[in-house]
Amino acid sequence: MKYKKTQVIIVGSGPAGLLLSQLLHNEGISSIIVDRQSRERIEGRVRAGVLEWGSVQALEEAKIGERMHREGLPHEGFDLAFDGEFHRIDVGGLTGKKVMVYGQTELTMDLIAQRLEQGCEIVFSAGDVQPTDVTSNTPKIQYTKDGETVEIEGDYITGCDGFHGVCRQTIPSTVLKTYEKVYPFGWLGVLVEKPPVSDELIYANHQRGFALCSMRSKTRSRYYIQCPLTDNVEDWSDQRFWDELSLRVGPDVARNLETGDSFEKSIAPLRSFVAEPMRYGNMFLAGDAAHIVPPTGAKGLNLAIADIRVLSRGLIEHYKKSNNHYLERYSDICLKRVWKVERFSWFMSTMLHQFPEFSAFEKRMQRAEFDHIQGSETASSSIAENYVGLPLEM
Repeated sequence: MKYKKTQVIIVGSGPAGLLLSQLLHNEGISSIIVDRQSRERIEGRVRAGVLEWGSVQALEEAKIGERMHREGLPHEGFDLAFDGEFHRIDVGGLTGKKVMVYGQTELTMDLIAQRLEQGCEIVFSAGDVQPTDVTSNTPKIQYTKDGETVEIEGDYITGCDGFHGVCRQTIPSTVLKTYEKVYPFGWLGVLVEKPPVSDELIYANHQRGFALCSMRSKTRSRYYIQCPLTDNVEDWSDQRFWDELSLRVGPDVARNLETGDSFEKSIAPLRSFVAEPMRYGNMFLAGDAAHIVPPTGAKGLNLAIADIRVLSRGLIEHYKKSNNHYLERYSDICLKRVWKVERFSWFMSTMLHQFPEFSAFEKRMQRAEFDHIQGSETASSSIAENYVGLPLEM
């Protein structure tokens, strides 16, 4: 067996793990990142594209925001639509802040490139990854690579390895409590090399189902429609997708829609999930390993970044000042915010989707919710405040 040592072992090389490694590196704290996936797969995954104001600040603090500011698209609002009727949420005017459209794929590539350039060890395609001794003062990660078993010893482990990762599974069922809601539909999404239909995002509720018009750049668009979980990607030709999207967003939007051959198409199920606590011994959970939100409202990546902002502060205080206050409170601080963000994502998902089990009364409540937001600056401000990002209560 081969042995290694570091200060912080990070499991998972998505944005959460990479950002944590970068923030620690900036303070002279060492880390090793281990991931079961290959670099090609990690950099090729299509994920979210809207960054909260606080997430932008975190990337600036990590000194990784140069390309984001050069190529990203600042947005000061978005549209809600209900059966063809539109209401703009003026995020900039209501909060004084904005969001940044910058693809998670691009952010991941930026972070990997910078971490490798700075000499960070990232182990891709690791097999049999397993945390051990997580309640001791010397937690460890074991994995296999190229036929060799490797053990890394550290002071702390951070599980940034996603919903299906191994770190959360290490916590005994007598300690871990989970909460989950699985939605009875999915999102069919396509990527296309065409300019977006609108300068801002459009979230639409139509009697045929939800639709979202989004973008990754000025020349690359991302579109979604609600579909049954029983559907397969093969069921949806590009033409069928464009026809359905056009119906759901209405003729005024559809006439400006530039269609074409998609180069990525997938169906994602929707769920809400929270695991408590987010710390067990000297192992911390962050991002999708601890919580999942439905993508309505673009909170998943941002929630992961918020976790890392709290955790990095705690680790830096520990190593620089021997102050464990923030590490001890990590789970409580994060979960307080997690549940607020879960509420917002649940609220947006409930208002904007067609639920097969909803009665006529519940459907009228969806419309009443939209009408209330449309007629109330206070209600619109609440939407804007959540969309641009709730403050970190540290």
